[in-house]
Amino acid sequence: MRVRLIPALLAVFTFAAVGQDANQQPLPAAPSATKYPPKPAAAPASAVPAPSPTQTPAPAPAPASPGASATDTAPSAAVQAAASGQAEKPAAPTGNLGTLGNATQQPASAADQEPQLTTIVKQVDEVNVVFTVTDKRGKFVTDLKKDDFRVLDDGKPAQSIRSFRAETNLPLRVGLLVDASNSIRDRFKFEQEAAIEFLNQIIHQNDEAFVMGFDTTPEVTQSFTGNTEALSKGVRMLRPGEDNQSRVSREEAVEMAQKAGVIIYTISTNTSGTKLKGDKVLEHFAEETGGRAFFPFKIADVSDAFSMIQDELRSQYAIAYKPADLQSNGKYHSIQILADNKKYKVRARKGYYAPLR
Repeated sequence: MRVRLIPALLAVFTFAAVGQDANQQPLPAAPSATKYPPKPAAAPASAVPAPSPTQTPAPAPAPASPGASATDTAPSAAVQAAASGQAEKPAAPTGNLGTLGNATQQPASAADQEPQLTTIVKQVDEVNVVFTVTDKRGKFVTDLKKDDFRVLDDGKPAQSIRSFRAETNLPLRVGLLVDASNSIRDRFKFEQEAAIEFLNQIIHQNDEAFVMGFDTTPEVTQSFTGNTEALSKGVRMLRPGEDNQSRVSREEAVEMAQKAGVIIYTISTNTSGTKLKGDKVLEHFAEETGGRAFFPFKIADVSDAFSMIQDELRSQYAIAYKPADLQSNGKYHSIQILADNKKYKVRARKGYYAPLR
């Protein structure tokens, strides 16, 4: 659930890449602010009439203490989150949704008389999915409409489709994860050059990428940037190291990717002609997140795999829907997007995790 969707690419290429639409945000609630006018300032002491002998003077109003904003009821899932503006001194709320208290504030200056804001956070029950459609020959189909699809959430038809669009040229956020373990030393330089060529081709205006190598520990050699020269330098900084050692299980890694809304594309550099155990792991990552696994016959075909990933990232659809039955319990929900034309194949992530309050 999130306010605006983003496709994400993670190409695991014994080394890998992750990409996301620049407009994507996580699935949690979108905060909104409501303005409340300030209480009138108390009159100066010289203007207050003196109390009669039978009256007890009223105590001077205490200045209001700054209030806390509403509690966010939805967890943050992603990679990028947008928060609405928050007032510097909102009044104290009396409930979880940000109801203002009755405290009176005595401003000390004109700046303190600005309208006060309170932030209200509401969970948005909306699921966003990026997917691709291919025909029987594997060619991308990019001219379909919303009515050409059905969405099933945990086997139940979606309550409503909130938005649908073809993402033929969407801005991307790409992460290139490169296996820098000693086991690929003999083909590492070619992998570097293929990765540089991929970044030079895919990064257009408004796109950004980062470069990370991993063996025993991960190392970011270039953070998010749209500068292809800097990205190329980041790739060349990588050096083969010690063999990697897993810190989390395969399913834990998949769960983290699903919660972050990341699509994983994998490229194996095993050219033996036989799928090894590691190849099956890469294939699993891709299938569960809506990506694709590539197994080149020879190392020179790695560039072709990168080229196919680039074409796919520019041929996607984005859909947002409201599930028929969604509870804030952290439960896993399966997703099925079905094309009415049986000749078409839809590839999307297999599911998501409901938020926890």
